[in-house]
Amino acid sequence: MAVMRVNPNRMELLRLRGQLRIARRGHKLLKDKRDELMRQFLALVLEVDKMRLKVETLIAQSHKEMLLARAAIGDETVNAALMTEGSGVLTVSVGRENTMSVRSPVFFAPEELADISSRSLPYGMTAASGELDRPIDTLAEALPLLMELAAYEHKSSLMAAEIERTRRRVNSLEYVMIPNLEETIHSIAMKMEENERGNLTRLMKVKDMIVEQEIEKRRAQAKERRRQHT
Repeated sequence: MAVMRVNPNRMELLRLRGQLRIARRGHKLLKDKRDELMRQFLALVLEVDKMRLKVETLIAQSHKEMLLARAAIGDETVNAALMTEGSGVLTVSVGRENTMSVRSPVFFAPEELADISSRSLPYGMTAASGELDRPIDTLAEALPLLMELAAYEHKSSLMAAEIERTRRRVNSLEYVMIPNLEETIHSIAMKMEENERGNLTRLMKVKDMIVEQEIEKRRAQAKERRRQHT
């Protein structure tokens, strides 16, 4: 691992130790976020598969019913009825959902789509027979599920991108930043210990020199006293 280019002193050591504590805490939080995103993503994928199967079944059923209606009342009658402008306006509300910092759209279908009796057909009762009502009702039943499926698929795509970003951050902290900080802290600690041992050695040498000077001084004083007595 690479050692950062910093001054090997106590202030830098304390600063890097603080960064290491923050990096480890951030690494744990990001790992927890990644694991929770993965759990929710897998559950969402299973739900999307079930919903897609249901929507495809309804659309296939509507397609079969439309073929029967065309065979029963004719293509011209069906096309004329479907080209008729309806009296109602379909309004869809759009909201936002926040899941682990992933903001995804949510579609709210109008309530009249859930109630078959309240649905208004775009054609009159005399324009087409009841054979055409069945595929229209089936499509109306599939529409809310189709909007929900679109929202879930978009959410799964956003969650997959967020999982990848979180995974890269976790790997960057785990395999680059934290090892570099640990290696730099170890290097600074070793250099500081080496400097302390050097300083201690120099102090011991200075102490020895002072002791030797003191001994020489006392010897000289003792020699001077003996000379004076003689």
